[in-house]
Amino acid sequence: MKLSSLADYAVVLMGAAARHCGGVRVSAAMLAAETGVPVPTAQKIVSLLTRAGLLRSSRGTGGGIQLARPAAAISLADIVEAIEGPIAMAACVDAGRHDCALEGSCKVQPHWGAVNGAIKSALGQVSLASLSHDHITTGAPA
Repeated sequence: MKLSSLADYAVVLMGAAARHCGGVRVSAAMLAAETGVPVPTAQKIVSLLTRAGLLRSSRGTGGGIQLARPAAAISLADIVEAIEGPIAMAACVDAGRHDCALEGSCKVQPHWGAVNGAIKSALGQVSLASLSHDHITTGAPA
C-alpha cells in the first residue's frame, strides 16, 4: 500500500498548519513556501481538507486557514481519508462494492475486514500533534 502524493503532501501541510496552531492564520501559499509543496497543489489540498472539516478558512483582512480542531484530535487516518476517501485495502472491504470477480468464492475476503481494521486503527492512533513535532525519537543514533 502506498499513499498518493496528494495524501502525503496533505500530511506535510497539516503538520505545518499544526505548528502554527494558536498563532496567526496562514495561507495555502505560506504553507507551500514553508513545506516545498507547489502552491497549486497546496491550494487544492487545503480545499479538500477544509471540505473534510479538518481546516477552517476565513476570507478578508486577518483571514486565512487554521486547524478546525486541536492537533491532538486529528489523526493520520482523518487526513488520509480526507484525501483518499475511506480506507479500504481491497474493494470487498468498501461497503456497497460488489465488483470483484471472485466475490462469493474468495477464501481471503473474510479476512480483509480484520486487516483493514488494523491498518485504520494504526493510522487512527497517530495524532497530528505527534506528527507536527520537528524531531521524532526512534531510538536510533542521530
